[in-house]
Amino acid sequence: MDGNSPQITSAQSGLHARLDEIVQRHREHAWRAPLHAPSVAQFARWLAQHERARPLVVDLGCGQGDSSLLLARQHEDAIVLGVDQSAHRLARLAPGGFAVHDRVVLMRAEAATLLRLLAQHELTIDRLYLLYPNPWPKPEHLMRRWHGHPVFPTLLANARGIVLRSNWRIYAEEFAHAAALCGRVAEVAALAADAEVLTPFERKYAASGHWRHEVRIGDA
Repeated sequence: MDGNSPQITSAQSGLHARLDEIVQRHREHAWRAPLHAPSVAQFARWLAQHERARPLVVDLGCGQGDSSLLLARQHEDAIVLGVDQSAHRLARLAPGGFAVHDRVVLMRAEAATLLRLLAQHELTIDRLYLLYPNPWPKPEHLMRRWHGHPVFPTLLANARGIVLRSNWRIYAEEFAHAAALCGRVAEVAALAADAEVLTPFERKYAASGHWRHEVRIGDA
């Protein structure tokens, strides 16, 4: 990828005015939307062969899966579950929507359903990676961002450590603020120019001169 990625633009100049209200509402009212049936089937397939005794690393929105393979090298004792909802992005490393690469499982599934299923089966995520999620920069799309989504309280409660990276500072600050509202301490930092790149898109953002921001929570 060449370094030609445009900067994120938004009508927002700071935290969304409704962020506190939305997060509090989701804290007080459990999300009971139906689970995504194909993702339930994929999860059952994975669960049947999952080694519960090993640490679990989840790469949510793993794209083509390169980041999941890299994370497996960084977490030598862990099982890495890479999840993306796009068959096109997974076509190279998981052409059928499900593939096992040693300790890495790549799976096509809807992310919010996966998070709810992991919690329901009491499978704690030791390290959750959210690497450059769609920033949804339009203010009216707040609830499409992870911290504005109804599954956010479940995400926080079931992950010991969380690493989020974004090339939009407001997204990182909103995520950290929302986590604090839910009782999790978060640190936001700008990555150094020579910080390790974890995804192909991150490589493009770095080559394009974007600031890259990282949020760390818990044991991350």
